[in-house]
Amino acid sequence: MNTNEHDAQHVTPAGRSVFEDLFPPDEAAELEIRAVLLNGLSNWLQDSDITETTAAQVLGIDQARIAEIKQGAINQFSLDGLVRLASRAGLHPRLELKAA
Repeated sequence: MNTNEHDAQHVTPAGRSVFEDLFPPDEAAELEIRAVLLNGLSNWLQDSDITETTAAQVLGIDQARIAEIKQGAINQFSLDGLVRLASRAGLHPRLELKAA
């Protein structure tokens, strides 16, 4: 059987984060939380009936950062920064800890 560079070499099982496949457990956990926060902010921007300028004012950031949120630029945001932005958007971020 021939394979090429476009064939799937690995598939992440359902219910498992792709971050778990790519990073050590501690880094994967942080990236998963950051992704949830970034996705929530992106949904808030999409669902809000406000302009990007107004959203930037509400969040206390410049308009270029709004574009980064919309693009899902996870590496451009720290965990604490995303928590603050979500809170400013009225999203009430919460963390739940579970035993491994």
